[in-house]
This record gives sequence, structure tokens and C-alpha cells, in this order.
Amino acid sequence: MSGRDDGAPEAPAAPTRMQQSNRPQVPTREEIALLDVFEGLGMRDIEVVSTAQQAAGALAAVGALRVVGFDTESKPTFLKHEVSTGPHVVQFASLDQAWVFQLHDPECRAAAAHLLASSALTKVGFGLAGDRTQIRHTLGIEPQAVVDLDTVFKRRGFRNSVGVKGAVAMVFGQRFVKSRKQTTSNWAAKQLSEGQVCYAANDAYAALRVSEALGLDAPSLTPLPLSA
Repeated sequence: MSGRDDGAPEAPAAPTRMQQSNRPQVPTREEIALLDVFEGLGMRDIEVVSTAQQAAGALAAVGALRVVGFDTESKPTFLKHEVSTGPHVVQFASLDQAWVFQLHDPECRAAAAHLLASSALTKVGFGLAGDRTQIRHTLGIEPQAVVDLDTVFKRRGFRNSVGVKGAVAMVFGQRFVKSRKQTTSNWAAKQLSEGQVCYAANDAYAALRVSEALGLDAPSLTPLPLSA
């Protein structure tokens, strides 16, 4: 005799793999590793903006666009109570060029802040909640027309954050390479390495490519909130 009360309601069964697959699934790390590499921008396509003259030119070029890929980079913190002073780099990308702003120069900071505060320039990226908080704190402005593409994917049925790697894998069938060495490098350095420059530029570039491939344009993007 089992001792079970046959009249008691049964606990709901855990969802099967088939039931779970009714929701769209992000490729696994192992699946992504098998894909061909996503080709990003090279150094010839990237402008590092670190002087007042470069800032003026980049402000005009980026400001003339309607939609750009966007991201920021900050020097990592390693101590328990250490507070980040980032962002130290802000990057924007079109479909054929990128601009990497180094914010140690006052004119570069002002130009980047102007673009971030512009409601006429839609800025798309992945996982931007933290970037937005740091921008408010460091640059003293409220970013406008910023769209987190993770929100777009959530509205299409994805439960968890997709991220740039997952999105590139699903949309293009390719592997977006992100170097941990660059992720944890010193983004506050006065002179960025080529690896850092390409890493920053292609984070923004890949976001714009995904947005374009999904058929999104400025009018459909701007009303979306930063997060779901």
C-alpha cells in the first residue's frame, strides 16, 4: 500500500522538451562554436575619435544618420566595493563604418553626449540597461531613442536574453567572436589597441546588422522601451 491519497490532486508535470521547444530557442554555446565566423569591420573602416577635431567630424557624420548600432565600454572593476568610472568609450556604427569615441577628451565627451541625447538618432544595441545607468552618472544626460534588441527578441517569444552572439547565430548562421581578453582590458587607456578598437566597433556594428536583417527601421524602433 503506497499510502497516497488517490483523491489528492496531482502536481503539474514538468514541461517536456517538446513543450519547451514551442518557444523559440537560442542556439547553445556548442552549436554556435560550429558556425563560420561573422565578418565584422576592419581597422580601415573604423575611426577612433580622441581629439577635438576628430570629434567635430564624427559628430557631423554620425548626426546625419537615422539609425546606428551602439554600445559602450568601461574599464573593469575587480575589487568588491570599487565603483566604475565608465563609460570610457562610446561607439556608434553604420553599415560600413564605425566611430569609437574615447571620453578622456572633453570635446569627445561633449560630442558623444550630444549624440546620445539626440531623439533624432535611434541607437540600437544589446544589454543596454547598465550602459544607460553609467551614461546618466558619468555624462549627466538621459540617453534618448535607445533600443535594446533583447527587448525585440523577447517580444518575439524568447524567454531569456538573446545577446549579440545568439542573435548573430540565429539571424546569420554565423559565430560572433568576443574576446574575453578585450572585454577585461583597460578601456580608460589613452591609447587603445587595435584589438580593443575592433572589439568595440563590432559590438555596435553587429547590433545594427541584426536590426537591419530583422527589417526594423527608425519609426518601428524608437517607441520600444529599453527593457521588457
